[in-house]
This record gives sequence, structure tokens and C-alpha cells, in this order.
Amino acid sequence: MSNQPSKSPGTPARAIVIGAGIVGVCCALELRKKGFDVTILDRVAPGESCSFGNAGVLAAWACVPASMPGTLGQVPRWLLDPDGPLAIRPWYLPRLAPWLVRFLRAGRAARIPAIADALLAVNGPTVALYKALAKEAGAPELIRESAYLHVSRDPQGFDLDAPDWRLRKERGATLTPLAGGELRELEPALDPAYRSGVMVAPQGHTTNPGRLVKVLAEYFQRLGGEVRQAEVLGLSPQPSGPVRLETTAGEFAADRLVVAAGAWSAKLAAWIGVKIPLEAERGYHVTFAEPGIELRHTVTEAKRMVIATSMEPGLRVAGTAEFAGLDAAPNWRRARALARLAKRLLPGLDTARPSEWMGQRPALPDSLPVIGPAPTAPDVVFAFGHGHTGLTAAPMTARIVAGMVAGEPLDLDVSPYRVERF
Repeated sequence: MSNQPSKSPGTPARAIVIGAGIVGVCCALELRKKGFDVTILDRVAPGESCSFGNAGVLAAWACVPASMPGTLGQVPRWLLDPDGPLAIRPWYLPRLAPWLVRFLRAGRAARIPAIADALLAVNGPTVALYKALAKEAGAPELIRESAYLHVSRDPQGFDLDAPDWRLRKERGATLTPLAGGELRELEPALDPAYRSGVMVAPQGHTTNPGRLVKVLAEYFQRLGGEVRQAEVLGLSPQPSGPVRLETTAGEFAADRLVVAAGAWSAKLAAWIGVKIPLEAERGYHVTFAEPGIELRHTVTEAKRMVIATSMEPGLRVAGTAEFAGLDAAPNWRRARALARLAKRLLPGLDTARPSEWMGQRPALPDSLPVIGPAPTAPDVVFAFGHGHTGLTAAPMTARIVAGMVAGEPLDLDVSPYRVERF
């Protein structure tokens, strides 16, 4: 694909993307390459929200939805563990209950294969697409090929015939069982108490997710795109004519509008009469600026959902899921729990200079994003709800969105991502 935009006959001249996270920036970049006059609007600068703080994983093998048969039985144990992977603020539970019912229904066995296929379709190409984008943008060092190591203190290892592992195997993931000594050959910093593991490939990771978004946004601007820092206050699709946006920087108009505002997207969709069961799934990280150790791969402890990655800013440990809505204050105890778990995983880790962060993942009950036109306003295209895999799925999501906006035929079944499924 050429780096220079080549305008297609009949395509609209003006497109606006709401959202300067990784999904929005990738969408804007692909639209600019197709010749659109594109502006990104967000209240914060590119890469300063949820995209800043993730674990950096490019999980080309990611096809297992969050809700699976048996998930419900694990929830009480997770909630009772103060350092566990899940927390729900008690006062928020009544509001969350309808979403949880949908979440559990999505985990029925009959639904899982189709969800897994749809997840893999957007996640599978991630490493190749990012390597190409980073090279075009002049920062190839931001993308590295690696593997994903699941580790456990249980010497019995992992049951690779369990449903989640089987889903991955059936869709092309390479799973390599590892004993304790083999784990430490790959990652010498691991505690010797970890007796078994599984290496999952293919995969990559970014050495700095926040910088990746900024680099791609700068590349978008070099191609003629515009980034404006402003909060959107209202949307007004017209029966004929452009979509109008009221913002803190004045009024904007667009022939096509892409909503890629992450966890805030449901509020924007509601303005045009579309109700979407989107929840803010809050994640935390702690990054150690001078860790004293370095990981070659991404490492996660089984059952803890804690992910450790070496990055430019230091060694980052990310994870956990907390439900408390968009506006509740962070619970920094969740970040401190990650620090304790990191020391258990990597006893040589220097924890003297930690920084803590919390971000809002946009979570839909069936783990699939919404990608496609709004049923009430066909000139508005949705691109949000990726949950834990927004970084991974962003470049393929962008290609789908740009093709839709340009009216081009797609070689992918996009029906699983339609908002009408809700």
C-alpha cells in the first residue's frame, strides 16, 4: 500500500474520528491513506488515555472470549481474594447486573466457536500490520516479535485439552509445554518456584504503547491529517448533508464520522439513539523505572491474570479487572497488589521507583468489538468495545473501517461485529 493518499472517485472528502487512542489513530491513518481529509478529535492528546497504560501485547493468537463455560463458578473466588483478578465496587453491582447477565449468556458453549473465529479475524494479522506501520512511521524499534509465557507453580503443568487452550490450538496457535528449567532458560529472572509453563506463539509486543500511538499520530499528521484537542459535546446527523459536531473548540462538520472513543463511546452512541451495553472495565499497571532485570517475552502467572513486559519506560506489570463505572476514583490498592505479585513472580525486581496508573477498557459482554455503521445514522461508523485486545486489534479494525467508509468491498465477514446484535 502506498504511503500517499490516493482519493477514490465518489468518496466523501471530510472524515472525523472521535478518539485519539490506538484504534482511533489507526482508523484516521487508514482513512487518510485513502484520500480523505481527516481530523482526529479528542479531549486528550494521542496515546494519553487507555492506550498509554496497557501491557503492550500484540496477541495474534487471541481468540478466547472473557466469558466461557465455567466462568461463573470462578467469580466468587476471584472476588473474595483481595489480590484477585476481579473487583466490583458493591454500590455499582445493581447497575452492572444487566451487563453481567449478557456476559454469562455470551459464554454458552454453543456461542464460543463463532466468537473465537471473529476475534481471531481482527487479532491474527496484528504483528505484520504493526511492523509495516512502525516502519512507515520511522520507528520500527517499537515492534518486537516475542512469545507469551504462561507460568505456574504447579509442577503438573497445564491441561492443553481444556476448552480455552483447545480454542487456541484449533485456530493455529503454537503451544509449547515447558518445565521449570526450560522456563528459566527463557527468562532467568523468574522465581525458581515456577515449575511449569506454556509458550504461546505467534505474538509480538510494543516496547512503548503510548509512544506507538504518538508516533502513528505524527505520521498521520505528516500525511496531511489534523489532530485537534477538544471535547465533543453533541452530535447531530443530518437527513441530508454532513454530520455536525458541537465541541469545546467550536462546531465541526463531516461527511463521515468514526466513533472510536473507547469506554466513552456509549455516551456518544446514545446521542444518536443507539443504546450499547458498553462497560468501563478498569485496569491498573505499575511500572518500575529501574527494574534491574529484563524480560525477553511477555510473562503471565496462571490464575492471577497479571502480565509483565519489559518496555522503554521500565518493567510494566499490568492486569486486573475492576468495575466501578467511568467516574469513580481509582482504587490504588489494586496497583499495589500488582507490585506485590510482580515481586513474587520476579524476586530480583527492584521495586524502588514505581509509577501507578489506571485506565478504562471498553468492554462488551461477548468480548467482540462493535465495528460498523450506526443503524440510526449510516454516515456514523462505530469502532470500539475491544476490551483487553484494543491494541492488538487496532490495525485490522482500521482497515475494516476505512473500507466501509470508502464503500469498498471487504474480504471479511463483518456481521459478528454489527451493533444490531444487541
